[in-house]
Amino acid sequence: MKAIKFFCLAAMLSSYFPCISQILTIDSELYRDTTSKKKYGASINLAFSTSKQRKNLLDFTSKLELDRYLKNKYSLIFLCRTDATYNGKTVLQNNGYFQIRYRDQDTRKVSIDPALQGQWNGVQGMEYRFLAAMNVRFRWLEKSKSDLYSGVGVFYELEKWNPLLAGYAFSPGDSTTIIRKLPRLNLTSKFALKVWEGVTLTGMTYVQFPINNHFTTPRWVLDTQFLFHVNKHLSITLSYSHNYDLYRPLPIDAYYYATSTGIRLNY
Repeated sequence: MKAIKFFCLAAMLSSYFPCISQILTIDSELYRDTTSKKKYGASINLAFSTSKQRKNLLDFTSKLELDRYLKNKYSLIFLCRTDATYNGKTVLQNNGYFQIRYRDQDTRKVSIDPALQGQWNGVQGMEYRFLAAMNVRFRWLEKSKSDLYSGVGVFYELEKWNPLLAGYAFSPGDSTTIIRKLPRLNLTSKFALKVWEGVTLTGMTYVQFPINNHFTTPRWVLDTQFLFHVNKHLSITLSYSHNYDLYRPLPIDAYYYATSTGIRLNY
């Protein structure tokens, strides 16, 4: 009953905002039987809304995760996320990312965590961002009702910023396209907590320092998610994310946040 009341209240507060969470299915699992012969896993998160204003306002969010469980107790993970909002034929929002990761199945005290990612965000003027990362993960706690991990690594990112993109939400000012290349130091932490039966809270944070003369202006990303398990294949998600970055190449806001509710289908 407490879980239902909490979810209903949070859903009313957050149903109008898109989510940018990168929390994986494996991050929300406090225990997974690694002796199982299951070789593949998949999950789909969906959210859709439409309303009639002067024109039809459409908002669609989808997140697809495909997992390949390997015999060495690592997983090869493909993750794809898209957010799109249209007012008639006008693009109000177009952002998303795709990611490939090689991740331990939370079985080792120390493990490698390499990743490749592509990202775009028309509202902020980011035409693309590509990055290649190598991290080392450390397991500090792994219990039946909680876990705690941290990580340290480096990544290289290549970005193209274009204020003339459709959907760009800020004053163009100088319309010059900017190409930026730089390495970053990456510090991460992740926890999961079983709040009560059928409800899990997962949180992840990233602090990413540019390795140049702007080292003291890191990017801070926070992802949190409540997962309400309905049955083996269906869950309801409630998420909050924010991104704080003072080192942006275009004159856009330093702080963004997003909240969302949706459903997750697991296979």
